[in-house]
Amino acid sequence: MAVEFLETLEQSITAYTGLSPNTFFTVIAAGIAVYYIFSVLFGGSSDHHQHRPRSFEEDVQPLPPPVQLGEISEEELKAYDGTDPQKPLLMAIKSQIYDVSQSRMFYGPGGPYALFAGKDASRALAKMSFEEKDLNGDLTGLGAFELDALQDWEYKFMSKYVKVGTIKKPEGAPEASTAAEPTESTAAEPTEPTAAAAHAAESTEPTEAKEEKEEASTVVEAGKDD
Repeated sequence: MAVEFLETLEQSITAYTGLSPNTFFTVIAAGIAVYYIFSVLFGGSSDHHQHRPRSFEEDVQPLPPPVQLGEISEEELKAYDGTDPQKPLLMAIKSQIYDVSQSRMFYGPGGPYALFAGKDASRALAKMSFEEKDLNGDLTGLGAFELDALQDWEYKFMSKYVKVGTIKKPEGAPEASTAAEPTESTAAEPTEPTAAAAHAAESTEPTEAKEEKEEASTVVEAGKDD
């Protein structure tokens, strides 16, 4: 029975593969050996690579929660440009300060937007400029298209980053609200003439008018005597 099965198997191998039974089994054995060798060589390497990201993630420290700074000056904001890894990475748009530490690869040292960090970059973002003269919050002279572009940047920062403070205005800067308020106390009201003003008015009367007054008073006195 076993002999008949083997003969039938040999005939089937020859009919379907065109190889002799010995050649067929040799090819099968060689394939298994090659598969084993590749699994040993490259399987261990893949396991090694799988462990590396795990260790890398363990080395990366989680970002500390944003710290609210309140009002700070532009000079104080420069200390948060990313050069000190112990401090958060900050950037301002329209005097509003945002913590961009989670995007350190963009705004940190060596990043494509590193020159914006630690500054109010409103004008530079509106003009899409990387020039030093535009790294400020001055919006005067900007067109409608540039202001719209700046508004898009502000919406992006408001939705992605946490606001941690505002830029303090320099001392002595005029405030628009106080300059625009009308002064009700200075409204025109009729005033009584002072004694000095009355004396000045009398002194400025024409001489003819004075003489007529004197003559009239003399005639009245004469009538009384009669």
